[in-house]
Amino acid sequence: MDADAGVLKGVVAVVAVVWGTEPDEHDYPAAADYLTLIASDAQISEIVAALKKAPIVHKKAKDLLRASRLALLPADDPHVCVDLKKIKKGKPLSPILVVRGDLNTDVAMQIADGYHRVCASYYTDENTDIPVRIVPATK
Repeated sequence: MDADAGVLKGVVAVVAVVWGTEPDEHDYPAAADYLTLIASDAQISEIVAALKKAPIVHKKAKDLLRASRLALLPADDPHVCVDLKKIKKGKPLSPILVVRGDLNTDVAMQIADGYHRVCASYYTDENTDIPVRIVPATK
């Protein structure tokens, strides 16, 4: 892996991930855009409003991937690379926005915004505590 395409080699076990204290303002429209694929406009409005008020909790990268049932993206994925470079430079990453899954109905948790950041964080340490705003799905 070359130095630009794969900062992974210089990040693993050397650099701690720095997280911001609040999601970036553009994360909410990004979450809403993703949610248009799986929810109604009314649900999206309710979820985004709830995400803006939800407290920050901390979850491990490995658990977020497991609960979402998403695969770990490769370290050379262009968006993961961007986040790995930010990690290497000590730039803070924005907290993740999540819609809780449902064990009883076998619905996976949804990473509404931050999938690439979770993957980049996993590459530094799968046990990294990631700041997350979690809200329940609406009816």
